[in-house]
Amino acid sequence: MPLRLSPRTPCDFSMSSWRCSSLIPINPRRRSFWSHSSLAADASHSSPPPSPAAKPDIYDIVCVGGGPAGLSLLTALRSSPRTANLKIALVESQDLSKSLQKDALATEFSNRCSSLTPGSVKFLRDVGALDHITSARVQPYHSMQVWDGVSGSSINFDPVTIPGTSKQGNVVAYMTENPNTVSALLGRLATTAPIDIFDKTRVDKIELGQDTEELDLSTWPVLSLSNSRKLAARLLIGADGANSPVRGFANIPSRGWDYDRQGVVATLQMRGLGWGGERHKIAYQRFLPSGPVALLPLPNNHASLVWSTTPDKANLLKRLSPADFLAMVNAAFRLLPVDLDYMHTITSGQADEFSWRESNTTFDPRKVPQKVVGLQEGSVASFPLRMRHADTYIGHRVALLGDAAHTVHPLAGQGLNSGLGDAQSLAKHIGEAVAVGKDIGSSWALEPYNAEQWPKNNIMLGTVDKLHKLYSAGSGPVVWVRTLGLEAVDKLPFVKGFFMKQATRL
Repeated sequence: MPLRLSPRTPCDFSMSSWRCSSLIPINPRRRSFWSHSSLAADASHSSPPPSPAAKPDIYDIVCVGGGPAGLSLLTALRSSPRTANLKIALVESQDLSKSLQKDALATEFSNRCSSLTPGSVKFLRDVGALDHITSARVQPYHSMQVWDGVSGSSINFDPVTIPGTSKQGNVVAYMTENPNTVSALLGRLATTAPIDIFDKTRVDKIELGQDTEELDLSTWPVLSLSNSRKLAARLLIGADGANSPVRGFANIPSRGWDYDRQGVVATLQMRGLGWGGERHKIAYQRFLPSGPVALLPLPNNHASLVWSTTPDKANLLKRLSPADFLAMVNAAFRLLPVDLDYMHTITSGQADEFSWRESNTTFDPRKVPQKVVGLQEGSVASFPLRMRHADTYIGHRVALLGDAAHTVHPLAGQGLNSGLGDAQSLAKHIGEAVAVGKDIGSSWALEPYNAEQWPKNNIMLGTVDKLHKLYSAGSGPVVWVRTLGLEAVDKLPFVKGFFMKQATRL
C-alpha cells in the first residue's frame, strides 16, 4: 500500500510503512525530532493488492527517485500554494527509513557528503526544509585553498578579501551529509498535504496507458510496480539516477564519456583546529596529475575526503591499513607527485615512507590542511567518475532532473547543487502552468524548465570537464599555461569574485 505523509497524524510518519513502522516526534522544537518505534498495522490504510488487470491509480505527478533532487522537488511543490494540492506519488527502490539519521553519533559521519552553496541553502530554507535539518551536523566553511600539485601555484577563495562578493556570514559553502538533507526534506514533507510514498518498491515497467470509455490514458506513462500496483502519471518525473529508467522510457539520449577515474571517499578525523581555527574553516583541494584530492571540513574536527585517482591507485588505497591510508592522505597534500607515485607502488609501509619523505620535502604549512589522524571504520569507498548530459530534460509527460539529467565530475562540488537547481526551476514552472490552466505534462508547460536549466548545466558540465583535462597534464607547456592562469586569477580580485559568485549560486 502507499505510504502517506500526513500533517494531521505526525506519528504515522515512516518510510517503510506509515503504520507498521512509525516515527514519533519526541520534541517538535528540536531540529532533529524523529524517533523510531513500531506500531501495529492500521487496517483502515490497508488494501488488498490489485489484480494484474486492475486499473491504474491516477496521479498528477509520479516521481521516481527519493534522493535529495526528487525530494526537494516534491517539497517545493507542496510548499507552493499553486501546487500544494496536486495528487503526488513517490517511488523509491531503497528503504527511506535508512536515510534518516536517528540516533546518529556526533563523532561519526556518512561518507556521502555534499557541499551546499548559499544558493542551495536559501532554496532549502524557502521550502521549509532547513527547519528540519540537524544543524549540529552542518559545517560551514569560509574559504577555499586550491593549488597545483605540479607547479605549486595557488589561489585562495575568501569572501572577505574579494570585492563584489557577499560578506554576510563570510560562508563559501556548507558541508553536510546527504542523509541529513534527505531527513530534513522528509521531515518537511511530513507537515504538508499527504504524498503517497512507495519505498522499497521497484519500477518493473513503464508503458503508455490505454484509451478506455472512462479516461483516455493513451499518452500517459503507466508504471507497473514490484508491489503489483499500477500508477498513471499526468507528469512523470525522473529523479532516478544516472541509469534512469524514466529517461529510457522517454527515449532521451544521454551523451558523454567515462574518465577512467575513481572517486575515493572517506571520513577522517583531523589533528587540532587547523589553520584559521574553529571560527574560520577552510576547504582544501590540490590538483594532481591523476586527479584532484579534496579535504572538506565536517563538524567536531572531522573532514570528508574526495580523492579522484586512477582505478589501480583507488584499489590500492582501499586495501591499505588505516595507518597507511592516513599517511597517503597526508602525503597527497604535502609531497611531490613523483614521491606520491612511488608510494602508490608499494603495498604497505606508507606510514614509514611518508615520515621519511616529509622531513625532506619543503612546503608551506599555511597552505596545507592539518594532518589527518583518524579514519572512521568502514568509510572508505569508491565510485566511477563520468560525465553525462541528456539531450533534453523533457519528453511528452516526462521531466528529468538531477543525475538522471546530468552527471558531473566532483572536482567542483556541483552535482547536488545542480540537482537542487533543477528542482527549484521545475517546481516554479509547474506552478506557473497550474496557475494559467496548462496541462502540466505538455511541452508547453515543460519547455520553459528545459530552456532555463539545460544551457546553464551544459556550461557547468563543460567547464568542469575542461578543468579536469587541463589539470591532468603532469608536464609540458600546459603546466606553464595553467600556472600563469591560476596566478593571474589570484591577483585579480574582481575575476575571483566572478568565479566565486558563479560557484556559490544555485
